[in-house]
Amino acid sequence: MKRHFVVALALSLGAGAACQRQAPARVAVRVAAAADLRFALNELTAAFKSAHPNVDVTVSYGSSGSFFAQLLNRAPFDVFLSADLNYPRQLADRGLILPGTEFTYGIGRVVLWTLASSPIDVTHAGMNALTDPRVRHVAIANPEHAPYGRAAESALRSAGVYERVAPKLVFGENVSQALQFVQSGSAEVGIIALSLAVSPAVENDGRFVEIPLDSYPPIEQGGAILSWASNAEAARLFRSFMLSGDARGVLRRYGFFPPGA
Repeated sequence: MKRHFVVALALSLGAGAACQRQAPARVAVRVAAAADLRFALNELTAAFKSAHPNVDVTVSYGSSGSFFAQLLNRAPFDVFLSADLNYPRQLADRGLILPGTEFTYGIGRVVLWTLASSPIDVTHAGMNALTDPRVRHVAIANPEHAPYGRAAESALRSAGVYERVAPKLVFGENVSQALQFVQSGSAEVGIIALSLAVSPAVENDGRFVEIPLDSYPPIEQGGAILSWASNAEAARLFRSFMLSGDARGVLRRYGFFPPGA
């Protein structure tokens, strides 16, 4: 009886050890992402996690230009998702991404946004609303390092209102912070990403109107896997997911359109 117990215990321990050996190891993908992706990427990473439960995705949001400067010094990220495809291209020119991993995930758009309770009628007045005396501050992302800030500045110039609006401009570190300035009342109107304006977390807070596409250069957004990625295989899984039909459907719902759309 004792012998049978010992044999059974040994078999049980062996089976347990085998199960531990077969369990997939947990890996991580660290993503540096443009601030306009915040809400869309929350949904996308949840879907990715469901399909790949052993891969943990952590996302840091900020301005693409600031991330680019950090990545030149090999900041600890695996994937870069930029609001300006030129940044991944510049990293590629320096040999700082894995060859062949550069990709485009969508074209962004900008809108005029104000609180739902605001008396400023952006939906009908458009860019001319910014010259209203009641508008004392206009929030945009900092054009020095944020692609959406550069798009906002271009749209202001194209509309012929830049000189009158320039004294009112307040700069967010990124486009998400520009939205926060309007939400908090620090600015009456903001020029922000469509992806933020249509997100479930924001859509009921305000009103917006799209700024004509021909008034600013296309906001071609893309990414790449960095050459020092801690787990290149997991990073490639995430990249493939970002290019999948399901992901593109989510991105389009948040205002990221395919090239040429």
